[in-house]
Amino acid sequence: MVDWVSLSVPFAYLGILVGSLATFSSLYRKRKAARSLSLEPWFPTHLQRDIYLSLLHLEPEPGKDKPPAVPDGVLKAALLQRATEDIKRILEVRNAKQALSNLLQRGSVGDDLWQRFLRAEREVEAELRDVVEEANALQANWGQTIFQSANEMHHNATLRARLSEIQAKGKRDREWWDQEKAAIQSSFMKELGEDGKESVKPAADKIGSDEDAVLVEGGGPASSGASTGSKAAGKKRKGKK
Repeated sequence: MVDWVSLSVPFAYLGILVGSLATFSSLYRKRKAARSLSLEPWFPTHLQRDIYLSLLHLEPEPGKDKPPAVPDGVLKAALLQRATEDIKRILEVRNAKQALSNLLQRGSVGDDLWQRFLRAEREVEAELRDVVEEANALQANWGQTIFQSANEMHHNATLRARLSEIQAKGKRDREWWDQEKAAIQSSFMKELGEDGKESVKPAADKIGSDEDAVLVEGGGPASSGASTGSKAAGKKRKGKK
């Protein structure tokens, strides 16, 4: 005769064990999901997406049943701006993923940061699918080329920003050089003025000493009178003889 009581004990133990593990796993996933939702988002608010959705779902004005019609060109431009912002986020995710993974393996960053990044990566993937669907809804097969156009727009905007930065830096450098040039010229002119004053004094002293030497060598009026008197005395002496 089979002892069902003794056989039910192991099965009951296995059932309790499996139920406990399932409960623990469910609670852990729920807690992890709640913790992930409470984390700070990796990217700021997607303003371009909000603008596009606002244009797409305009509310009717007071007193009217239908909302105002938005031209397709406006919707396409808004969707293209949204795709351009998505290109920026894609590039940021791709550039940060490898470095962040290495830092996580070394223990330099916590698991919260990695969960934030994974959540941002999933959001970007969902955003790309949504943009492709919206593009195909506005125009047939536009979803295949919209990101190519958005990439070109992003590249042009980056080049313009870089050019503006270079021009601003060149203007600052030019102003700095003009100030340095004016300071160098001012100091150089001061040095020239001091050297000129010092050279004028020795020249004046030299001119005065040369005039004195000429007067001494030439004899002047006194020496000429004395020489005339000596000549006259010599003539008188010859006459007496």
